Amino acid sequence: MAETYRLISSLTCPWVQRAAIVLRAKGIEYEVTHINLQDKPDWFLEISPHGKVPVLVVDERPLFESNAIAEFLDEVAEPRLHPSDPIKRARNRAWTDFIPTFSPALSGIYYTKTEEEMKEGLKAAPVTVAKLEKAIAEERGNDGPYFNGASFSMVDAAYAPFLQRFALVERTLQSGLLKDFPLFQAWSDALNASDVVTGSVVPTFEAEFIANLKRRGHYVATLFEE
Repeated sequence: MAETYRLISSLTCPWVQRAAIVLRAKGIEYEVTHINLQDKPDWFLEISPHGKVPVLVVDERPLFESNAIAEFLDEVAEPRLHPSDPIKRARNRAWTDFIPTFSPALSGIYYTKTEEEMKEGLKAAPVTVAKLEKAIAEERGNDGPYFNGASFSMVDAAYAPFLQRFALVERTLQSGLLKDFPLFQAWSDALNASDVVTGSVVPTFEAEFIANLKRRGHYVATLFEE
């Protein structure tokens, strides 16, 4: 395994958090360098071809794109977070690939400018959440608490950042979105209770996330007390 790992991050990016979660789940020591995505330093642009975080510098060699970083880490360090069975592993990867469809279903609630847009997001989200409820019921076949069962997986690492953000907003919003999805709710609760997840962000994450909502002028930011 490589000797040094440095994660280039922003304070609130969920894709960066996924890499941090995998590093923590494997017990890999790493350093974090935070950058301002509104003022990206030249050195960062030289090692990030797409100008995005995360970047993981492994023994001075940069890796980029969240999925590629997560897969690399699962190959080089134990415990493996993908299932050993190739069919199960492929199906897990397929649900990880669902993230670009899933994440807008939640962010379409809290990354909205008006109350009307937020309510439209709430109306649309159950269709996507229902797919995960069904997947948990069919893929797992046990009581969890994670996507595959008792062990934390790559699917958990991929979804946890988005579930953490929604749970933070839901504490104030109280939409009841998940009341009809008990398996999904229990999965979200388990991930949000895991120190692998909660420790993957800065201690001031909640304040930073709310401040970001306010800077971007999103409606839900008005629901949080000053």
